[in-house]
Amino acid sequence: MIRFTVNGERLETDISPTTPLLWFLRDNLSMTGTKFGCGMALCGACTVLVNGEPVRACSMPISAMAGKRVVTIEEIGKTPVGKKVQDAWIAEDVVQCGYCQSGQIMSATALLTKNKAPTDTEIDAAMSGNICRCGTYNRVRAAIKTAAASGSAASAPATKAARKAKASS
Repeated sequence: MIRFTVNGERLETDISPTTPLLWFLRDNLSMTGTKFGCGMALCGACTVLVNGEPVRACSMPISAMAGKRVVTIEEIGKTPVGKKVQDAWIAEDVVQCGYCQSGQIMSATALLTKNKAPTDTEIDAAMSGNICRCGTYNRVRAAIKTAAASGSAASAPATKAARKAKASS
């Protein structure tokens, strides 16, 4: 029996220990926010947090979750940093097709939980495992900076909506 926590709920399962965490989340818990992208931990669409660290759920066997805490996109907005990241994603109009966004948000939340004011280089390093086929990388970086600055209005970068309003006046 494998015992672990998902989004604050203690679980135990006797599913095959080699089952990828992604399929347990999607098929057994109906948590479909975590996406299947490549199946080889290369694209980041399946990113979840395990004990606060970003992990690719498509290649992580469920047996490795024993005694650990998993947080998915379904729960991340209930955390202070996750809520700031999600709000910034909307403010910066990051989403295009949206497929990679749950993984992007999870990686960004992990970064900002550890580093309240990351540099561009630190953002790039933290987000390097997350691929966006639509190429919204500049908006992702802007959203991370907006989320980082959200506690300080004076230093907060202008959101996309604020930049548009300023340009039209």
